[in-house]
Amino acid sequence: MEHRDHKPITVGFVGNPNCGKTTLFNAFTGANLKVANWPGVTVERVEGQMSYQGRPIKVIDLPGIYSLTSYTIEEIVTRKCIEGKDVDVIINVVDASSLERNLYLTLQLLELKKPVILALNMMDIVEDRGMKIDFHRLPKMLGHIPVVPVSARKRTGLDRLMDAVIQHYEEEPQGIVVRYSEAVEEKIEKIEVVLKARLGGVHNLRWCAIKFLEYDEEVFREYPVNLINIIDHNYEKQIINEKYDYIEEVIRECLFNKEEKEAFTDKVDQILTHPVWGIPIFLGIMALVFFFTFTVGDFLKEYFQIGLDWVSAGTLTLLSNLNVSGWMISLVVDGIIAGVGGILTFLPNIFILFLALAFLEDSGYMARVAYVMNETMSMVGLSGKAFLPMLLGFGCTVPAVMAARALATQRDRLRTILITPFMSCSARLPIYVLFAEMFFPNHALMVAYSLYIIGLAVAIIIAFVVHKTSKSTEEDTLLIELPEYKTPNGRTVAIYVWDKVKDYLTKAGTTIFVASIILWFVLNTGPSGFVTDVTESFASMFGHAVVPVLKPAGLGSWQIAVALISGLSAKEVVVSSFSVLYGISNVNSQAGMAALSQALGASGFGGLNAYALMIFCLLYTPCVAAIGTIKRETKSMRWTMGMVVFQLVLAWSMSVLVFQVGTMIF
Repeated sequence: MEHRDHKPITVGFVGNPNCGKTTLFNAFTGANLKVANWPGVTVERVEGQMSYQGRPIKVIDLPGIYSLTSYTIEEIVTRKCIEGKDVDVIINVVDASSLERNLYLTLQLLELKKPVILALNMMDIVEDRGMKIDFHRLPKMLGHIPVVPVSARKRTGLDRLMDAVIQHYEEEPQGIVVRYSEAVEEKIEKIEVVLKARLGGVHNLRWCAIKFLEYDEEVFREYPVNLINIIDHNYEKQIINEKYDYIEEVIRECLFNKEEKEAFTDKVDQILTHPVWGIPIFLGIMALVFFFTFTVGDFLKEYFQIGLDWVSAGTLTLLSNLNVSGWMISLVVDGIIAGVGGILTFLPNIFILFLALAFLEDSGYMARVAYVMNETMSMVGLSGKAFLPMLLGFGCTVPAVMAARALATQRDRLRTILITPFMSCSARLPIYVLFAEMFFPNHALMVAYSLYIIGLAVAIIIAFVVHKTSKSTEEDTLLIELPEYKTPNGRTVAIYVWDKVKDYLTKAGTTIFVASIILWFVLNTGPSGFVTDVTESFASMFGHAVVPVLKPAGLGSWQIAVALISGLSAKEVVVSSFSVLYGISNVNSQAGMAALSQALGASGFGGLNAYALMIFCLLYTPCVAAIGTIKRETKSMRWTMGMVVFQLVLAWSMSVLVFQVGTMIF
């Protein structure tokens, strides 16, 4: 049997959203993370491994929650994890600058009878405000638990926190901290007696008794005991109020100079969350993001283009010297390098976009956007919280769709999933960059920005139509944490950006690589085998079959049809397809764009056609990975296929409208 001194300690990080929990978790684990779903549910679990003083420690970053009440999937998952044997020690990460709000979850954790360590994070903000915490009195009032001041951002207090983990792991958990009113305590004792008599194996009788009094569904489901003679009504509100009474007592005795300074956050929020100026400011900030995405990204992109040209020329020379057959040279140079390499040249633009989004997220601004948009979203039957998945959609549709699971009702989740794919994900950015710079060189930034705004507007309009045609009368309210503004943590930002860039590179090395090879083969083979005339290829046959449908949208070219079809695998493939279809090794370079513009122009394709194409790419069916995620989240093939058809019809209708109206005007 493994000795206790050598047994790995499993530590669970638990805390409110935006308390700095994940930043602290990253400070311990770095990039040594493992991400998976909890068994049976779609909530992600993030695990890491570390060693401290020779002791192996497994750390789990649990979802951000406000309580252990089983209302949301995140609360249920976190509670099941820390209730059972999965977690040995709980690190309760608390925003020390908002101690009163955070301690409610702390008091619930203490009732679990597990070793709990209080990590007071953001102590630098506490000091900046002139606030003081009594570190002698606070642990005593919380059952003599370890209280460790830390700063995840500055990486201070980390060793003390791990010392407390190892020491507290060997000790017995704290005693009863909160004593409720006499009436409530009497009910708790009676329930404990019944549970002990009928269910002798219950680990924590007091915790279960309190949950029975709160009419907790999970406890009723797990312990089917008839307590109707004891529980005469739901005591949840009373228990909550009495917990907050105790929290007020803790604050009075342990926190000083609370009101000495007006928080910097409050001053900034007077501007950024202003009822009139909040939305224009958000749109202005996003415009600034795209300004940097284009200007700085394009500057860096030139070096990538030089590198791609060098790789392409060097590969061609190498293969020719090795006397490799012509079709193999064409596959490698015109297929793989043109397809995958063309996408890699957009990496600087993608990097700048994710860097900007990471700064906005870690600074605390993104939560404000949901608050600012709350009134607009309520007009379409959703709360501002539904806007958070939409914001994630600017990065990638897959995690954005998954984020909808945090919404309270199935109705809200389905509606949010319906509109989220209309946000311009990073995979669409290469399409915008290429065609905006090719056909609108002096207004490329505004053209690309307009597509992001159109996607947002279409999503809100669709939500409004669904809301007005729905018979539901439910009211949606917003309950969201507005974190402190803070300087973004370099390590957290770096991990976020690297994770997104790694996904992009992985997609380039897998999905786009395979798509480029398949596309080369359908371009170079036909019913009679290998062909030299591309018009006799399978690709031409597929494209010509779709051309009559796309022609009213100004997209009446079989090459465009093939590119759009291939884009279902990944939106970046639309760009790589143009490289392969027209035999351009570096379509994103000045020479490449000139060659593609000339080839498209030969069929009458101009700026209006290009804008219609971008509108179609904005609105049509998302990639296969996103479709799979939608199916998994909705658990309905019918809903998923309905979305696919709806998005195709909408994309076609909007691009036809743009092209036909534009033709009449211009």
